[in-house]
Amino acid sequence: MTRASRPHGRTTVRNWKPTAALLTAGALLTLSACSSDEDPSYNTKPSAAPPAATSASASPSLTSSVSVDQAAVLDAYSRMWDEQAKAYAKGDTKGTKLRTYAAALALSGTEDDLKDLRSKGIVTTGAPAHKATVTVLEMDKKVPHAKLTDCLDSTGWKFIYRKSGKPVDMPKDRLVRYVTKVEAEKWGKQWKIVDVTPQQRAC
Repeated sequence: MTRASRPHGRTTVRNWKPTAALLTAGALLTLSACSSDEDPSYNTKPSAAPPAATSASASPSLTSSVSVDQAAVLDAYSRMWDEQAKAYAKGDTKGTKLRTYAAALALSGTEDDLKDLRSKGIVTTGAPAHKATVTVLEMDKKVPHAKLTDCLDSTGWKFIYRKSGKPVDMPKDRLVRYVTKVEAEKWGKQWKIVDVTPQQRAC
């Protein structure tokens, strides 16, 4: 996952970086380390938030353009989580479209987490929920850039052992709903999530 999926304090498994990071990822609040049979639970399914308000002084055409890109960023973030949830459910990004929506740290973080989870025989069920908003949108840069703030809820994302189907023990005091900071860049016509950083505070 992206750093978004890491739990408190570094342990053997991360609770999401997007992502990824995505995933890495994202992702993420860190789970406490356990035996080779223990790991974190996490998952995500983003809900698109309405486009942030634009300046009242902006021209109609500029306002429309900004709104379109805000919606596109939120859509990319949502789709990244959809694909990331698929990857964690089977323990591999192969067969998913994660690379379409995640890059840089968000992608590498997710791939690192999946490698770690595979070594422990862990996969996931369900998916996390989230509500993201665009806080910064810079379309005038050489590479358009955006920042998002998300309230990530991993309640519905469960980690289990692939062979037994038994749930992975999770720290009882871990955060299951927490603020996540996200960064995105527009590569050509496609917005990509490039970093997902969980914050150590609930939402």
